Amino acid sequence: MKEVTKQELEKKTKKERQTEKKQKKQKTKSFKLIKKLIVFTIIIAIIGVLGYLYINSKNKPGEYDNLAQCLTQNGTKMFGAYWCPHCLNQKKEFGNSWKYIKYIECSLPGGQGQTQECNDEKIESYPTWEFKDGARLTGEIPLTQLAEKSNCANALPQK
Repeated sequence: MKEVTKQELEKKTKKERQTEKKQKKQKTKSFKLIKKLIVFTIIIAIIGVLGYLYINSKNKPGEYDNLAQCLTQNGTKMFGAYWCPHCLNQKKEFGNSWKYIKYIECSLPGGQGQTQECNDEKIESYPTWEFKDGARLTGEIPLTQLAEKSNCANALPQK
């Protein structure tokens, strides 16, 4: 039987240690890659869920769908401007039902000046609600008042 010298044993041990180091590095790289993939997958899943919830919330019927449809059917319309805080409040009050309101944007891009349509209609403040009979109300108008003025009181949600 061949005897293994001390140097050969040390060489072998040195090679084994190098191999072990390489294996550890490979395991560490694999672990980091797996960790990144898991984080990436979680982020994509969260984005997907949030997207689904956002889209789903926009498609839900609004609380004031019947009222908004009735206002528009009865000739009521709102003149406003995208930069007007009172117009934004009025839109928020309708929520998802706003899509049924007849809305005329009066502001020119950049907020400087007014569209010709609104000039022709002599709109001087926002929001301006105009009714079928030509009457107008300006400012934030409670939904109950809009409903009464447009003969849509029966379209208000029952609370």
